[in-house]
Amino acid sequence: MAKHPARKRSGTLRELLRLPQGERIDLTGYDARATPGAPDDKQAARADAERTGRRLAGLQERLWAAGTAGDHRRVLLVLQGMDTSGKGGTVKHVIGHLNPSGCRIEAFKAPTEEERAHDFLWRVRRALPGPGEIGIFDRSHYEDVLVARVRHLAPPAEIGSRYGLINDFERDLAEDGVTLVKCFLHLSYEEQKRRLLRRLDRPAKHWKFTPADIDERALWPAYQEAYELALERCAAPHAPWYLVPADHKWYRNWAIGRLLLEHLRALDPRYPEPGFDVAQCRERLLKET
Repeated sequence: MAKHPARKRSGTLRELLRLPQGERIDLTGYDARATPGAPDDKQAARADAERTGRRLAGLQERLWAAGTAGDHRRVLLVLQGMDTSGKGGTVKHVIGHLNPSGCRIEAFKAPTEEERAHDFLWRVRRALPGPGEIGIFDRSHYEDVLVARVRHLAPPAEIGSRYGLINDFERDLAEDGVTLVKCFLHLSYEEQKRRLLRRLDRPAKHWKFTPADIDERALWPAYQEAYELALERCAAPHAPWYLVPADHKWYRNWAIGRLLLEHLRALDPRYPEPGFDVAQCRERLLKET
């Protein structure tokens, strides 16, 4: 399987980063340091990301406004990746451009006792964006075929059935007006080590570290296999996976912002027509003393 090229500028980023469907996924065939479609250097990418942020803000306002007038469309950005791949950083740098009133961010942790009493999609359904909103999942329903598989938290047959349940769930979302943008942040084993060491070297980052992070690295091959299965089995035209090389933080942020922009442009939300006479209201205001 070919690796992402270091420089490839043709086509949309959705085309460049979309994983193939119906094929076996081998993550070793993708370069986590690649920068497909990126501007010429880090500085140019950061400048372009700022412009992208302003465009995203305008499109988000239009989507939010349309939602107040009965447009039920919304966007759900799903971020999955190994620890330190940058899910939280993406939220900070990309979603930071948007109006919080039109966003719904959910960082899924280990399920609570109440959540464990329901099926694994129960808590996910409760966190979905409403009409006109952009939802962001920092981890998601895929944890139940990733961590659950690696840590043997459920019987193999139950985990196997979840892939089909996820596919049904995502098809229902798409039919209900949800645009799914599923991003796998592809981090290398070596880069994760560097990022964990930086956390240990900076006292202000110690709160983000736990010795269990080192134990999890011993399970890296099992996690890679679990991700490959999820990427293979849970991809469809209405819910493709985008593999975003994540060793370069600047590229990760630029790419996810650009992916969101392309999807919002395709939706082309419009401001609703006013339900009142604009000229008459203007005249009334001008006549006030």
